[in-house]
Amino acid sequence: MIKNTNKLSFLLKWEWMLVALLILINIMNASLSPYYLEYNNMMSAIMAFLDRSFMVLPMAIIIIMGDIDISVASTVALSSVMMGVSVQNGVPMTVAILICMATATLCGFINGLIVTKFKELSAAIVTISTMILYRGIAYIILEDQAASGFPLWFSILGWGDIGTIPLILIVFIAFSVIFWLILHKTTAGRQILAIGQNNTASIYSGINVDKMRLFAFTAAGFMAGITALFLTSKMASTRPNIAIGYELEVIAMVVLGGVSTSGGKGKIHSVILAIFVIGLLKYGLGIINIHSQIVTIIIGLLLIFSTLLPSIGQRVMSKLKIIRQMNL
Repeated sequence: MIKNTNKLSFLLKWEWMLVALLILINIMNASLSPYYLEYNNMMSAIMAFLDRSFMVLPMAIIIIMGDIDISVASTVALSSVMMGVSVQNGVPMTVAILICMATATLCGFINGLIVTKFKELSAAIVTISTMILYRGIAYIILEDQAASGFPLWFSILGWGDIGTIPLILIVFIAFSVIFWLILHKTTAGRQILAIGQNNTASIYSGINVDKMRLFAFTAAGFMAGITALFLTSKMASTRPNIAIGYELEVIAMVVLGGVSTSGGKGKIHSVILAIFVIGLLKYGLGIINIHSQIVTIIIGLLLIFSTLLPSIGQRVMSKLKIIRQMNL
């Protein structure tokens, strides 16, 4: 009986549920298109959604700490617009890339600074405000116009390969490893989890909570800059309205990845699985021309399922423990 309950406890782990979902989605996509499982088509499917996935990694850390950043998509827009305007005004592309990254990192730093200095304000209120501010600045700079004129080599960033592996996938794997190591193998990672579990206790135990929060929001800005580079490279142009809705998709991926919205719980590898679950699900539904609003409803139902299932699993496990104790 004990062995059976241990096995059930292992199988009820959320990451295994995500693996099962990922397998089912791939089976569905393969049935919808006989060409889906071809290597080049699979890589194209992954490249279609991977640009926004860079923001998911720091967002997971922010939500684990009990905060949220709703301004990431607007940060993408502003940093991309700054890069596009710089190129149009004769700035070398390498310098324009630095301007993009500096703008995005500064946006994240400003978010973190406000959140840490004005503790009476919730991160949600602060980042909703900066979401409006950053995109508003992007519209002031470029209005409804598009900025283009990027050099041809810049498109390699979004569409290029190293061997047969897309460059964007290699970069994403590298950042995933970095964030996984930070959260799961460092003292900083243990502090992040502790802050999410009990912010006040973390302060009294000597953790520099403000420093950790500032780092997380700055990292979110930096990664939004990475998204801006890849997204702009794919489109070969930029507008102030790019990446609209990305913030909701990013948060959805984090929540589906099993990160607790109340903080203190989450795993980077589960979040990565959720990225591919949602990304490939949207791709498969796109194959059969499902309306975007229906796709949104399906993802919403998936999120409801993901939030309910852990609590159901806990109830099942508590009942099994009671049965096991009675047998003993």
